[in-house]
Amino acid sequence: MATTKIETVKCQVCGQQKQPGEVIAGGAVREGIVELIKADHPDWSPAGFICIHDLDEYRMQYVKQSLEADKGELTELESEVIRKIGEKESVAKNLNKEFDTVTTTGERVADKVAEFGGSWKFIIGFGVVLVLWITVNSIALLRRPFDPFPFILLNLVLSCLAAIQAPIIMMSQNRQEAKDRLRSEHDYQVNLKAELEIRALSEKMDHLLHTQWQRLLEIQQIQTDLMEELNSHMASNGK
Repeated sequence: MATTKIETVKCQVCGQQKQPGEVIAGGAVREGIVELIKADHPDWSPAGFICIHDLDEYRMQYVKQSLEADKGELTELESEVIRKIGEKESVAKNLNKEFDTVTTTGERVADKVAEFGGSWKFIIGFGVVLVLWITVNSIALLRRPFDPFPFILLNLVLSCLAAIQAPIIMMSQNRQEAKDRLRSEHDYQVNLKAELEIRALSEKMDHLLHTQWQRLLEIQQIQTDLMEELNSHMASNGK
């Protein structure tokens, strides 16, 4: 049984023979990308073909130049997004898990102290302690209270507690700010990647529409030729 040999197509950029499904017609490539290709390959022709791998590389160059034109020099985050798009890597990740893996014991203690210090449990518990402290020293006022009015020892305890609690809460807040900053940078990366992927998807849709229109035109031309042949044949038989 004879096997049908699949005809390959040559890529104008890399010069390799590719399967028809691995190449795109030069006429379907966006104009901005064509300019980049012609800068490296002056003999580029819209009638030829380019493989998808080379086209993706020029797409990334086009995206990079577009971003540089809009924003100036690219930041490290934007360069990282473009690199991951080219390597088809995912940008989304669990920042909470990643951030918690590098947390020290002191930072975890600070988070717990800040969490407890800003809760109703702490407020109610501390209020109960204050009431008991004042009540005990007030009832035993005529005897020998350990902290008589105006409760100097209580003021000292409160001052020490505030002096210790304030920097611990600030440590937790600084850590939360760092976490929020990483989260905002991550959201920016995800949004930027989504925008660039949508641009690439739009270009691929344009290519598909262009290809479909070409096929429809070819089919229409074939139908027109058949109709002309049929009319010629009927005219010749009528004579």
